[in-house]
Amino acid sequence: MSEVSPSGPAFTATADLSDAHPDAAVLAPIFRGYGGRPRFHGPAATVRVQDDNALVRAMLEEPGGGRVLVVDNGGSLNCALVGGILAQIAVRSGWAGVIVNGCVRDTAELADCDLGIRALATHPRRSGKRGPGERDVPLTLAGATIRPGDQVHADEDGVVVLPARH
Repeated sequence: MSEVSPSGPAFTATADLSDAHPDAAVLAPIFRGYGGRPRFHGPAATVRVQDDNALVRAMLEEPGGGRVLVVDNGGSLNCALVGGILAQIAVRSGWAGVIVNGCVRDTAELADCDLGIRALATHPRRSGKRGPGERDVPLTLAGATIRPGDQVHADEDGVVVLPARH
């Protein structure tokens, strides 16, 4: 079922997308919702880091244009990569959502942000700030590959990824 969404003109439920596109990539159901926007969608932007969020912050400071930042931290549960400050930056910059293959923190603040946020868990420790990582690279996480520009759709039922339209 389609509905109007703050992250774009119309949102189609992931169950409906999965039915319409049976070969679409679906992330394994390991991510929990933390943001104030339970349904979000947009083109993927990608980063790969290791327990360091300097590149994540740099990306979120760029104009989001309704994109979804997918962060691969290798599933690390050592520290949080996104917290209240970065979520506020993402909202101001126009991002639709953030998916973190790792942890977040400041969950009360995240819940108040008009931003879709999915992550594996919470962790009170902040990450490193040295800056290493890769951006705009294909990521394989939770049983699916996400490429920059792929369409990411997330709601209460899960996350579906459709290939970018060329």
